[in-house]
Formats: sequence, structure tokens, C-alpha cells
Amino acid sequence: MSGTGAALRGHHAALQEGLSELRARRDELSGRIQDEEAERGRLQARIATLSRRLSDTSESLAGLRSARAHIDRTIAEMDTASGQILDNSQTLLDVLKEEMGDLGKAIEP
Repeated sequence: MSGTGAALRGHHAALQEGLSELRARRDELSGRIQDEEAERGRLQARIATLSRRLSDTSESLAGLRSARAHIDRTIAEMDTASGQILDNSQTLLDVLKEEMGDLGKAIEP
């Protein structure tokens, strides 16, 4: 029976060694899990920060584009008005020249 007892003690020692290795591996994995969870938390915080910045930038762009569109409309209106003023000035100048010519003819004997 002493042989059986020695065999059982050998199996028990092997079992204890296996359990010890599994516990060490579990502890290593627990450390890696904590590291990954911390990294995930940092990344989530960064995503939140970047999302806020993206939202702020999008709002800013919308305002800038609106201002540019307003300026584009103002420029177009001013170009149209300037063209009309130029046309009216030319018409006025033509009428003035014609009237000057008519006055010159009326003054001549």
C-alpha cells in the first residue's frame, strides 16, 4: 500500500503544480485585462474629446459657409448694381452729348 500512497502523493503534487501554473497564468491574464481595460478607457475618453471637437468644428464650418454665402450674394448684387450704374451713366452721357450737339446747332446762326 505504500506504493499506492506514494503514487497518490505524486499525483497530488502534480495536481498542485498544475494548479499553481494555472493561477500564475490567471494572474498574468488579469494584469493584461486590466491594462487593456485602462487603454480602452483612455481611447473612449479620447473619442469623446474628438467627437466634441468634430461637432464644434462642424458648427464653425456651417457658420463660416453661411457668412461666405452671404458675402457671395452681396458681391453678386453689387456687381449687378455696378453694371446697371455703368449702363445708366453711358446712357446719360449719350443723352448729354446729343443735347450738347442740339444746343450747338441751335446757337449757330
